[in-house]
Amino acid sequence: MTGQWFPTWRRVGTQGSVAPDEHPGATQTVLLGAQHVLSMTGSTVLGPLLMGFDPNIAILASGLGTLLFFVLTGGRVPSYLGSSFSFIALVVALTHYSGHGPNPDIALACGGIFVAGLVYALIGVLVGLTGTQWIERLMPPAVTGAVGAAIGLNLAPVATRGLGHGGVQTACGLFALLCMVVLARYAPSFIRRIAILVALVLASAVYALAANGLHLMPPIDFAAIRAAPLFGLPHLVTPRFSVQSATLLAPVALVLVAENLGHLKALSTITGRPMEPMMGRAFTADGLATMLAASMGGTGVTTYVENIGVMALSRVYSTLTFAVAGSFAVLLGFSPFFGALLRAIPDAVLAGLAVGLLGLIAATMVRIWIDNRVDFSDPATLFPVGVALIAGAGDMSFSIGTVTLGGISTATIAAIGLNQLLSFRPGRKDTTHGGQ
Repeated sequence: MTGQWFPTWRRVGTQGSVAPDEHPGATQTVLLGAQHVLSMTGSTVLGPLLMGFDPNIAILASGLGTLLFFVLTGGRVPSYLGSSFSFIALVVALTHYSGHGPNPDIALACGGIFVAGLVYALIGVLVGLTGTQWIERLMPPAVTGAVGAAIGLNLAPVATRGLGHGGVQTACGLFALLCMVVLARYAPSFIRRIAILVALVLASAVYALAANGLHLMPPIDFAAIRAAPLFGLPHLVTPRFSVQSATLLAPVALVLVAENLGHLKALSTITGRPMEPMMGRAFTADGLATMLAASMGGTGVTTYVENIGVMALSRVYSTLTFAVAGSFAVLLGFSPFFGALLRAIPDAVLAGLAVGLLGLIAATMVRIWIDNRVDFSDPATLFPVGVALIAGAGDMSFSIGTVTLGGISTATIAAIGLNQLLSFRPGRKDTTHGGQ
């Protein structure tokens, strides 16, 4: 890494992949930034709604967090920060949220999320000071791949439920998935890079024709979109701190570390650029972004796995696209009109696209295992990975006193704990580290 804080982004052509320190031109950079915002919209809006948070604040916080991450990592890590699902079960347990309407105890939840972000940032500082060896030993490729895949599998039911069980809505969702797949494989290079955006527009248009025109499905409420003002101030919330919320939510920092570590390893795999030297900065930046989000009344944020799928499809890894995406999200956070527009996108369309993207996420995590030559003939690898995948996919949740652990948390704990337990054998070669 040079002495410059930011790289000098070089302009490249439309053929082949685009590295993090390159860019494909202003037009494509803007369009790809918009596509990254849209790709994370479903989860970044869904997560806060499940906890009773304001989705407009969540989008604003994700945009500000992404820009903060971009600056603190020197524009060298292609990542978007969106709402973390790791907080959902714990926030619901803490606030006793009923599942409908605004959460009356958002301030208490934000206090706990702020503490989790602080712990996360301190871990990043420690990694920056002491190096990455201890975190690599705690979370080798077998573990990070398992946690990343478990996160994707944990979210998969959201997509499959949205598709339904047949009928016209399911057909629209599958049409969205088919559009994305076909465009990503057969369209010209320029269209391939924005395949998700094009598929979203085409599938939504088909849904509107079938629903609003032919009355085959519940119609899109265009009246709500027209009535929403274009710009408006979000309703910020000040965090309220308590020992209960801090002790309940602070351990989520470990899950966020695993998420980000898996994300960085996946980025190293798909970009061909080593991201390990940026690990401490990335952890610290993500932790500070979570603290910023909580201070506004938003949810915790994390590097978003959906955007790995977008990059895998477009083969554009330019960090400038994420600066553009963060800027878009900030503007959209001040737009009630955009919030109404988001709510109008058919669930079936978002679900169809999510099926494809979450599949790409799981496949990318498998690439981590392959590229690091993880030994799956060894039970010391098989059990941590297998149990983590089942815990994540099955959303295995349980309570210990006042502490409730969701599927992503139990998957992370299982992967790390079993790996440490089973790899502790004098004279045994550590194959979980990819044979390195």
